[in-house]
Amino acid sequence: MTHRAIRESARAIVGVAAGDDTPSPDMEALLRKPLPSSATAVSPWTGSALGTVVQALADGGGFLVAPQDGGERWHCPRAASCLLQPSPGDTVLVAGPHRDQLYLIAVVTQADASQSRIVTDGDLTISSRQGRIALDAPTLTLQAQKARLDIADMDYRGAEVRVTTLVARFVGRTLETVLDRLSVLTRSSFRLTEEVEQVRAGQIDMQASETLRLHAKNTLVTSKALVKVDAEQIHMG
Repeated sequence: MTHRAIRESARAIVGVAAGDDTPSPDMEALLRKPLPSSATAVSPWTGSALGTVVQALADGGGFLVAPQDGGERWHCPRAASCLLQPSPGDTVLVAGPHRDQLYLIAVVTQADASQSRIVTDGDLTISSRQGRIALDAPTLTLQAQKARLDIADMDYRGAEVRVTTLVARFVGRTLETVLDRLSVLTRSSFRLTEEVEQVRAGQIDMQASETLRLHAKNTLVTSKALVKVDAEQIHMG
């Protein structure tokens, strides 16, 4: 039934009740009042809805979300379960007890899926009770002010390692190094061995531009074939 038919039926009922065809002024004003339009009626709240992130508010104040069906924009704090940081243009799911208390609980579709961020306000711990945690990516970047690794057994395999640091300190019980070639370039070198130091080599070539000094309580110089001492001056004793 149309609005016009409803008004005509109301006029007919009023006319019959009054005994004539002229309605009262109050009833006439009521009949002239426009009926609510179905286009402007607010749909009942179902507890959740989809929207589009318009803006990230400053200082962690949440996000401004525009409903997909139109209407007033929502101010939604990010729920603790939504670890993926929303960005403007993302389609998100909001939920709450009523329209004035909504939370952004999930990112449904990203506007730019090439960049994703997991953000928390406090400490973040990723734990596996029995399985393993694997990181697999073409490029891995770690950035922190301070880092600490506690690993019982570590196996590293790679093609090349480059380390750039101001100070490096290694403290351990045993160090074993197996290399094809070792090159060390230093401005100053100091090495202290408390007990025994042994060197086994096919050839040893030592050269000093100024002074070479060997000193010990007992010094032995032996050779199977030849011992040669050559200098402008040789002092013995």
